[in-house]
Amino acid sequence: MAKTNRLLWVIQALLAALFLFAGVMKFVIPAGELAKQAPVSGAFLRFIGSCEILGAFGLILPSALRIRPGLTPLAAAGLVIIMAGATTLTALQGKVAAALFPLVVGLLAAFVVYGRTRLVSLPAGHVASDRK
Repeated sequence: MAKTNRLLWVIQALLAALFLFAGVMKFVIPAGELAKQAPVSGAFLRFIGSCEILGAFGLILPSALRIRPGLTPLAAAGLVIIMAGATTLTALQGKVAAALFPLVVGLLAAFVVYGRTRLVSLPAGHVASDRK
């Protein structure tokens, strides 16, 4: 159980870093350039960037602070939906090999959902360092 918990924390941290980077980049890159990269509007990509940033925080903060840890799998589930859309859009553009990356990221997020709801759910309450 402890190994699974550590594995989930590593995956959550890596996913959080990835989604934080991806979300911030959607605000740094000009909207015109964003629209060239995907068949959706720049405004929609900025919305997705906001969701990715919030999802990155949601992967870490609720579980780390033990305040509403049930929000962590919810954040991961939202990111699964985003990655399903990214996989579909990339594959529809004819870039099937490139669609593997969002597919794998989505599967990792789905594992976090499963792991934090079925395998190792963290109880709400005191932070681990506060325990005696």
